[in-house]
Amino acid sequence: MPLKVAVQMDPIEGINIEGDTTFLMMETAQARGHSLFVYLTDSLALEEGRVFARGRDVSVDRVKGDHFRAGPVRRVELTEFDVALMRQDPPFDMHYIDATFFLEAVHPRVLVVNNPREVRSAPEKLFVTKFPQLQPPTLITNDREAIRAFREKHGDIVLKPLNGKGGSGVTRHLKDDPNLSALLEIHAELGREPVIVQKFLPSVTKGDKRILLVDGEPVGAINRVPAKGQIRSNLAVGGKAEPVELSARDKEICAAIGPELRARGLIFVGIDVIGDHLTEINVTSPTGAVALKQFSGIDATEAMWERVEAIRAVS
Repeated sequence: MPLKVAVQMDPIEGINIEGDTTFLMMETAQARGHSLFVYLTDSLALEEGRVFARGRDVSVDRVKGDHFRAGPVRRVELTEFDVALMRQDPPFDMHYIDATFFLEAVHPRVLVVNNPREVRSAPEKLFVTKFPQLQPPTLITNDREAIRAFREKHGDIVLKPLNGKGGSGVTRHLKDDPNLSALLEIHAELGREPVIVQKFLPSVTKGDKRILLVDGEPVGAINRVPAKGQIRSNLAVGGKAEPVELSARDKEICAAIGPELRARGLIFVGIDVIGDHLTEINVTSPTGAVALKQFSGIDATEAMWERVEAIRAVS
């Protein structure tokens, strides 16, 4: 049965269709006979227990510069839809969290992908701490003495903002780096959120795998290789994507976390693996599906829609 799909996303006018996973999700949905409606989080309204949004019916076409057609703006109640995709990009701030409360009011009557309660409960860099046996040595804190002790123990470390995205703010510090204190002062001036400190993994020079999972099962992976002299492999900061196969360790990691993802209703997830270690579990707006399809022919969005259709068929 055709589904009515609402997509909560960033402005469709500005997306890069050559690499955007949300656009591929929409394109695949349309090809499977589903209708599309897009809206921004700022248009959400909760009124007497009912959730509304203001947006447009759209159709999409993979033509650069002319990638969508839109109807007039209209206000709708979200319960008119079968499925809602929560696909706006982070940062995972209070605005993002507020949106999960709006969508929680209609889920599961409207199947929200991913489950908004669990998105709120599973920030990428915190959720992964449920699996310490898979992580590199990790500390999350604002305590500068604890950070200094961690560096003294592990030597070469990486510092990340807790709610950062796309590799923004990730820095490496050797055991004798005199700049760590100054950088921690900058973090403290910018906000109150803790920082993540991890033991540096030399294997990052060989790449950072993005593995896509649908309902807890691995679909495929790409490798993101940092530019020369860099430690950040994110495509947004100059990393280069290349094809890669799932290793035995990758499959072991997926098997360990898959049941938890499935139980939480986290249908479309991207995890990051460096060497033998799981570093992040991305549940907000995971990317990588376009590169995966280009390299391998595997379409993770097809797998996602097959699963969504199966859930809706029995609900």
